[in-house]
Amino acid sequence: MPKKLPLRVFIKKRPDIVIYVNGIALGVIELKRSTVSISEGIRQNLDNQKHIFIKPFFTTLQYIMAGSDIEGIAYGAVETKEKYYLKWKEVNAENNPNDKYLLELTKPIRKLAATIEHRLDKNIIEMLNKKRFIELLHDNIVFDRGIKKLSRPNQYFGQKAAQEHIRQRESGIIWHTQGSGKSLTMVWLSRWIRENVENARVLVITDRVELNEQIEKVYKGVDEHIYRTESGNDLIEKLNSNSSWLLCSLVHKFSGKDEIDEKDVDEYIVNLKASLPTNFKAKGDIYVFVDECHRTQSGKLHEAMTTLLPDAVFIGFTGTPLLKKDKKKSIEVFGKYIHTYKFDEAVKDKVILDLRYEARDIEQKIASMDKIDQWFDAKTQGLTDFAKTELKQKWGTIKKVFSSKSRLEKVVVDVMLDMETRERLQNGRGNAMLVYESIYNACRYYELFQNAGLKHCAIVTSFAPSHADIKGEESGEGYTEKLRQYKIYKQMLASYFNEDPEKAINKVEAFERDVKKKFVDEPAQMKLLIVVDKLLTGFDAPSATYLYIDKNMRDHGLFQAICRVNRLDGEDKEYGYIIDYKDLFKSLDKSIKDYTSEVFDSYEQEDVAGLLEDRLKKGRERLEDALETIRALIEPVQPPKGQVQFQHYFVGLSENLDDLKDTEPRRVALYKAVISLIRAYANLADEMTGAGYTVSEIEKIKKEVKFFENLRKEIQIASGDYIDLKQYEPAMRHLIDSYLGAEESRVLSKFDDLSLVELIVEKGKDAIKELPANIQKTKDSIAETIENNLRKVIIEESPTNPMYYEKMSVLLDELIKLRKLQTEEYENYLDEIVALTRKIKKPNVKTYPASLTTNAKRALYDNLDKNEDLANKLDRKIMTTKKDSWRDYKIRSRQVHNAIQEVVSEYGITEGEEISRIFDIVKNQRDY
Repeated sequence: MPKKLPLRVFIKKRPDIVIYVNGIALGVIELKRSTVSISEGIRQNLDNQKHIFIKPFFTTLQYIMAGSDIEGIAYGAVETKEKYYLKWKEVNAENNPNDKYLLELTKPIRKLAATIEHRLDKNIIEMLNKKRFIELLHDNIVFDRGIKKLSRPNQYFGQKAAQEHIRQRESGIIWHTQGSGKSLTMVWLSRWIRENVENARVLVITDRVELNEQIEKVYKGVDEHIYRTESGNDLIEKLNSNSSWLLCSLVHKFSGKDEIDEKDVDEYIVNLKASLPTNFKAKGDIYVFVDECHRTQSGKLHEAMTTLLPDAVFIGFTGTPLLKKDKKKSIEVFGKYIHTYKFDEAVKDKVILDLRYEARDIEQKIASMDKIDQWFDAKTQGLTDFAKTELKQKWGTIKKVFSSKSRLEKVVVDVMLDMETRERLQNGRGNAMLVYESIYNACRYYELFQNAGLKHCAIVTSFAPSHADIKGEESGEGYTEKLRQYKIYKQMLASYFNEDPEKAINKVEAFERDVKKKFVDEPAQMKLLIVVDKLLTGFDAPSATYLYIDKNMRDHGLFQAICRVNRLDGEDKEYGYIIDYKDLFKSLDKSIKDYTSEVFDSYEQEDVAGLLEDRLKKGRERLEDALETIRALIEPVQPPKGQVQFQHYFVGLSENLDDLKDTEPRRVALYKAVISLIRAYANLADEMTGAGYTVSEIEKIKKEVKFFENLRKEIQIASGDYIDLKQYEPAMRHLIDSYLGAEESRVLSKFDDLSLVELIVEKGKDAIKELPANIQKTKDSIAETIENNLRKVIIEESPTNPMYYEKMSVLLDELIKLRKLQTEEYENYLDEIVALTRKIKKPNVKTYPASLTTNAKRALYDNLDKNEDLANKLDRKIMTTKKDSWRDYKIRSRQVHNAIQEVVSEYGITEGEEISRIFDIVKNQRDY
């Protein structure tokens, strides 16, 4: 593993460690010291993959890693985004006591790793052991719809355990929780079977069209063809021949349902048996993967399949726990658990997000019983008592009461308020799903949301409007449920496609496909999906953050539904939120601290541990952790911990050129800690008493949060980081306005569009009045804040005109020196620093020859010994040579380099190093 391998490209880069296998570079590790987050190493790897750096080097690389002694290794593939980098987690006796085979298999690796102290070295031993690394390369990389993916530890160890079962010809169950990559585990395992078992064939049985399609796409990504059978007869025909090694069979749903039931399985089995030829015997060594094997009907399906394929090995896959009543039967049918990876493990490993639960109650009252009776009597004149009783029974159900317009309107108002006040919904990066009992009321919800102004929403159900739906519905008394449902659905389709309703009515499939894609890829353009049964299983949308439940659900249906919002999606998605309007967990009737009881009482308790926990308890823990983190962060600051001391610790001394860069990790840690603190506080601010805080504790924490928010702003401004961290501001401003008082966010309102340097250019000394009060308290704080901002501008702008900004840097150093020696009056210092600021930000063009009309020409003039003729000639040559995006293409970039060489050689400049220096200056000019 040679260190610091040099690469010849436009900009030199040196990877820290390169891993070669037979002379081919297959892995790279970017190392970071313990005081720096490995996130920097990940970003460095991503930068290195750009055209202007060392992209060709990554042609053969498979594992891209970053690591430090404290954090260990994070790994991803080429072009993997930072948020999807993975951490390795080895099996161990404490967490995996039942995995006897895996514990024995990994014993040598674990024994060696146990002798090592640092996590980095442990991970290197665990991941880069020769045999395991080759195995990871060979068996655990796949292209999923064009995106290269590497296996997570649970997928790798799940496969290893399954491989041993296959060698022993034992059936069994793999339980990997929702969102942990179960379908890709299927793909990797089937490929291993094909390569390692002679005459092997794999049959995947699924009841989800999405999974069926996904499996086909994944196999195509690795140049494997999977045959999707179209019927029972087609499946029997393919099993009876050797034409395909990989088959996929869909248990078709009937009556437009989203989930299969007993009837569907019966139909599937009948269809299979009807297609059997005489003396049927499947060809090859058959392995059957059964998706969603937790369902009751899987036993019946398994029984039928074992009759057809008596010698087959069956592997059941599930993402949810087995019900107590089904657990024994399922294990009898499929065999014991091969490998388990439960919800709480996945949350701990940051594979999925934790969930937060909130019950909301909308109380309903009858305004006037007498008027209801009068209206009923008037409308039912002529009906017999029996008919009236039938009508009352139909409309007197709790479902009808809960579907009253006033109640639906209150839910709509509730959701609309969340859309404006909940961070992820407000900023357009997240969206929500609303689950309701019936298609008719889903349509009513859609209409109410449209009227309330939420245009970016859609209904996705199994309903496909046709004229047959409304045949015989018209009575002349107004809209029936079917008529209204038909009208709303048709209007939704017509509005979406902007065409005649009679044409749009035939585009339900295209509509569903489009809105699902928008929901996933453009959350701001599809804020809410209203669903009944569809999309509650097998629909992966990382943007989905809130799930509003207005439907009675339990067991598998509820488990799978709430897991729609547990997918990772960037740092600002910290949890998935479940908003329950049906009090499914009975939290309103009695105090329940373990939300996994009641509606999940059909599961074994240990199987659903940690799924939903006490929101206030977890909220308090999170707030306490955030406070502890930030208090520890400022502990090293020198007493008396005033403004100057904080500035010196987080920004450094303004006269020291390296301090600003050296203290950057401290500032980044501070900014992140403050953001975490404010989010934790905001989530609990209205319920501090309920979380167990006293009045004095609440006031103390509120003041502390305000102090740290102000400190963050002061440090941002003092260091010049304020504009750079703009992406946090919308969310932070919202949180401060909502919970901490608007006056704090108004203090720096004028910095929304202007940095401190720009303010000084515009307002001169008056700009100082816009600084936070704490910074204005001392002259040194003001001076150092301005100086650090100027230093930052000089550093950032220096590549565009090194000579000019070097002079500006010298002038700044002299001013700082004079201020330190106190040889100048403070007012004079301010005058001079304002003048210098204007020179730095807006160079005086009057000091240049009149022909130098652009910044680029003036930069060339400054850096070519003030040779006006050369600067103009070189500018003309560059302008006639450069092509669009020339910096990104090697040939175009070389053409510009050669043009520069041609011109400057006429003036006696021939040294390669000097030509490269000029080329770098040209490359940094915005005019070119």
